[in-house]
Amino acid sequence: MKNYKPKNRLTPEAYIDGILKGDRVTLSRAITIIESNLESDKKLAKEIVQKILPSSGKSIRIGITGVPGVGKSTFIEVFGLYLVKQGHRVAILSIDPSSQRSKGSILGDKTRMEDLANLEEAYIRPSASGDTLGGVSNKTGETMLLCEAAGYDVILIETVGVGQSETAVHGMTDFFLLLMLAGAGDELQGIKKGIMEMADMVVINKADGENITMSNMAKRQYQNALHIFPASESGWRPVVSTASAIKNIGISKVWDEILKFKTLVDDNGYFLKNRNHQQIKWMYNNINEELKQLFYGSKNIKNELSSLENDIVTNKISPVKAAQEIIEQFKKSF
Repeated sequence: MKNYKPKNRLTPEAYIDGILKGDRVTLSRAITIIESNLESDKKLAKEIVQKILPSSGKSIRIGITGVPGVGKSTFIEVFGLYLVKQGHRVAILSIDPSSQRSKGSILGDKTRMEDLANLEEAYIRPSASGDTLGGVSNKTGETMLLCEAAGYDVILIETVGVGQSETAVHGMTDFFLLLMLAGAGDELQGIKKGIMEMADMVVINKADGENITMSNMAKRQYQNALHIFPASESGWRPVVSTASAIKNIGISKVWDEILKFKTLVDDNGYFLKNRNHQQIKWMYNNINEELKQLFYGSKNIKNELSSLENDIVTNKISPVKAAQEIIEQFKKSF
């Protein structure tokens, strides 16, 4: 199946030309190739990414995560609409959780963001997270570059949810926004310390009506908590704010803080330093992914693993010894 070559593929030049012209249909088709596991598409994807690289990197990349029920999709739509009104072109890369049984995903964010999806200045691309940890698709980085080359100057990455592996989205964005709720139990216990340390801004969403008092109380709690953490290398002090996406309250404040952050990190050199660090880390991540595919894609390794699995469950060999043997066998193939 991986050697199958689809008939509806364009030339690399056609994809590149369409992307650089900002054609959303061509962009979507190119992203489909980026996400494909077909060998012919992998080769095509590498050529597309390499050619559009000089036209990428000119956006601000914002990661957005939050607890379940916080209203990420609603917040992102309202935020995106605000940015478009400010003259920006916005791309939303929304990562949906994949089923570990069927490997399928709901991919429903485009439906939930109907008003934003209808605007020419906005592009929404839902993708399945697959087996990738960190709440992001393993092709999110390449997709982000294509969107930048297509002229989108603000990239919003909505992640699967909150967890310790959420560091992946932090590792590919410039600004990390954490959405929280007030009155949903002990706020400070309801979020991992690691996520709090990564956040450049915490926004208490749904701060409207009877929830305003609790939201302001939660804001003070988070402000106190953030002072405990060591200062960020960027020189930025994390900000806590309240907002109501459904009432369109506090949205401009979020963007104002992001602009302040961007000015600071541009001036002190951290923005470029961080981007360079991310590029290098991205290379190593791709090396790890290629090695994994090379290992598990080997027919001999597949057969040996099946035999070792049987030996493990019958107590003929320990899992550690089995792993050592299969790795040694893999080394001999080179």
